[in-house]
Amino acid sequence: MKKSTCLPAQPDLQTDNNGQNMHSNKFFVVALCLSAGLLSAQAQAAGKPLKVCTAENEMPYSNKHGEGFENKLADLIGKALDRPIKAVTWTDPRYFVRDLLDKGECDLVIGVDAGDPRLLTTKPYYRTGYVFISRADAKLDLQNWDSEVLHKAQRIAFVPDTPVEVMLRAIGRYNDLFNYSQELVGYTSKRNQYVKYEMSKLVNEVSSGHAEVAALWAPAAARYVKESTTPLVMTVIPDNNVRADGQKVGFHYSTSFGVRKNDTALLAQLNKVLEENQSDITKILEDEGIPLLQEPDAK
Repeated sequence: MKKSTCLPAQPDLQTDNNGQNMHSNKFFVVALCLSAGLLSAQAQAAGKPLKVCTAENEMPYSNKHGEGFENKLADLIGKALDRPIKAVTWTDPRYFVRDLLDKGECDLVIGVDAGDPRLLTTKPYYRTGYVFISRADAKLDLQNWDSEVLHKAQRIAFVPDTPVEVMLRAIGRYNDLFNYSQELVGYTSKRNQYVKYEMSKLVNEVSSGHAEVAALWAPAAARYVKESTTPLVMTVIPDNNVRADGQKVGFHYSTSFGVRKNDTALLAQLNKVLEENQSDITKILEDEGIPLLQEPDAK
């Protein structure tokens, strides 16, 4: 067994010129040890494939052709860690943590909610929110859920089981929009199956004029808003919404990388990648058109 070159963190004291005790540099030594351990773990893994849990076809996040913005983030991580990326794809997002990550079939999830209890998460690498999407030429006054247009619109494109549904219920619009939301997926039943709402289609509902407004998660919609030949406007929905019983309904969320609960070594390496490559990560997100928000504790 190789002996560590790091000194133990002992409560040694030094004496200054006035004879007073002062702390030694033990904490600096411990920090060096931790840094050396991180570099050693990274060096040992260098060259080994980094298995990334990724969607086979969940654009604009990722697909098997590597065309999503999360594919680009995975490539950035692979280069930073000097490890080739191996995509391990899933088709149903409900079970990939249990069936792939937890069983060691993959090592890393690119986009998860910060603090997701199913895994260990890095510090957030971006924060964003849900947005209202409308045609620029319509010049709609969309500021919040009290906006008059939301009460008058014939069609509002949205994905069920999201905070948007909660607020549509709160303003009394959910029931009269129910059939339209089901129409968007061909009236597919969601019992015991994953029903996929195509973000490109929902954005196109607005650009084509079929719907007056869409209320969607910004990362899912931004690419199609940017690519639309009809100029569209995205308005970030404020994060001060409450439902009928007064409970807060969150509309802004922070996103992190995720690893298995016991993979603290990879977690530390990823946090270091974030520290050293945040500007490049931010550029990928900005190129995608995602509106970025400050973390709540940011100064």
